[in-house]
Amino acid sequence: MPRPTRRQHLIEVAIDLFNQYGYHATGIDLILEKAKVSKRTLYVHFRSKDELILAALRHYDGLFRNHFMTQVEKTAKTPVERLLAVYQVAQEWFMQNNFYGCMFINAIGEYSATDSAIRQVCKEFKALIRDYIEGLCAELAAPDPAGLAEELGLLFEGAIVTAQVSQQKSRAAQTAKTAATALIDNALAERSDRT
Repeated sequence: MPRPTRRQHLIEVAIDLFNQYGYHATGIDLILEKAKVSKRTLYVHFRSKDELILAALRHYDGLFRNHFMTQVEKTAKTPVERLLAVYQVAQEWFMQNNFYGCMFINAIGEYSATDSAIRQVCKEFKALIRDYIEGLCAELAAPDPAGLAEELGLLFEGAIVTAQVSQQKSRAAQTAKTAATALIDNALAERSDRT
């Protein structure tokens, strides 16, 4: 496997530090120390800390979504199973030692200005996750795939925050999965009523 470029290495180190300590609490000096690079090297690749944050979020977006969706698809075959697998895969994520919550939710907590580029990247990530769930709802032939996706997405997001805050990680995922099962059953019953 090829060695990561310095830019890539800086992004990977920054992701770990931002997840663990937060964005504002992670200073440039800590990033330089952990990455073992000079300030000059950092600024060759990124004009500012915000630019590094954006690069880290974009990189993590691709890694997380690819892994998450792959795991859901591996875990289940039918649309119902895949929708419920979202919560099973989430539980596996929550149980990891390096689970610090959602990197994007945490970023919005620190960069809440509506015109922030960081906030925009976070909104785009959340929209893509929601679109994935809506696609699964459409495969289910739910009467209102967008509405069901909105409800299931809220359960997913709520489980993430609950797992992070309460540290009852397994319970958060299981509670969300139970509620999701009821919503999916309701959608299937509504579909049956219409046919």
